[in-house]
Amino acid sequence: MYQKQGQSAFKGKLDNILAFSEYLNFPDKKFRSIHIAGTNGKGSTSHMIASVLQEAGYKTGLYTSPHLKDFRERIRINGRKITEQAVINFIDTHRGFIETNQLSFFEMTVAMAFDHFAAENVAIAVIETGLGGRLDSTNIIRPDLSVITNIGFDHTDILGDTLAKIAGEKAGIIKEGIPVVIGEYHKETYPVFQKKAKEQNAAIIEAYNSPEINYLTDLKGNYQAKNTKTAVTALKNLKDVKITEESLRNGLDNVIKNTGLLGRWQQLSEKPLVICDVAHNKEGITLAMKQIQEYEFKKLHIVFGVVKDKKLAEILPLLPESATYYFCKPNLPRGLNSDELQAYAKDFNLVGGTYSSISNAYKAALNNAKENDFIYVGGSTFTVAEII
Repeated sequence: MYQKQGQSAFKGKLDNILAFSEYLNFPDKKFRSIHIAGTNGKGSTSHMIASVLQEAGYKTGLYTSPHLKDFRERIRINGRKITEQAVINFIDTHRGFIETNQLSFFEMTVAMAFDHFAAENVAIAVIETGLGGRLDSTNIIRPDLSVITNIGFDHTDILGDTLAKIAGEKAGIIKEGIPVVIGEYHKETYPVFQKKAKEQNAAIIEAYNSPEINYLTDLKGNYQAKNTKTAVTALKNLKDVKITEESLRNGLDNVIKNTGLLGRWQQLSEKPLVICDVAHNKEGITLAMKQIQEYEFKKLHIVFGVVKDKKLAEILPLLPESATYYFCKPNLPRGLNSDELQAYAKDFNLVGGTYSSISNAYKAALNNAKENDFIYVGGSTFTVAEII
């Protein structure tokens, strides 16, 4: 399971998922879909699109990863999580094939989602890639539309150490004759998308160059403006899908209610103000720190925990030296020990104590903070998962 193990859990091939799909009678061919990849924003964008489609009256599947609290968050129809019994039944029914072919956790989960969406006759499913795109298990679908939100440095041990290499992996979701929406322009990555799109005879739709799109969403954080623009551009380029202006606005206004999205600039308390956010790479944390500066507060407290494969030399310089830190370890094998994190942080003049768990670090921050202080909880999806 990549969520716990990291790189050793990544299969990097599609053989198993293709075989499983055939065994299940090709459930991925039984519903329309939108395929979404990207370094940051793909989760928010996926949920926005799904919310609008629900408001427009379409039975909508949504597949995302990782989950925060409950495995079933990954597989939803019209915002409702797959039932526990459906999960159990799928594994019990197909255990022989799964064990014989040594399917990975992610391969099993993707197939479960596709099978569930097909069995429940969803009209359209929004499918988020897990990691990369080219060799991601979700990449067996033939969607109506592909979306690439942006490219940044994350999972460089698997996807490559340059933006162009990472873009090449994400561009793997671009398929023959299927339009692709590009959320953000970058001089290093755009030529990669151009080349792949030309090879596949796929039209590029530039969300960042779309006419002015000024829709509001209930998802907080200034960075959501780009995601909203990408989502709206995608929705407006879906063929044979009727979306009224009312459905569009209602969908964007009710993303959390309609889909259950958690952890995106989520407010947990007002006094002191507590915000948690799943940003966990250079680009995401840069935006989060910029967002914090827009608030008025007396003292900043940061509860911070990361996984071992993060490039701390890129992330730690982004954090403010003036904050009080609460270093902690996410409760999984990939979590970086809090003492090691504290030692790394000292090199960047970031000072704070270490705590045996995320919850203990959070409690300490709450105890130390005054009413007009700001507490930020982040560094990893798993850090956020333990306190919401």
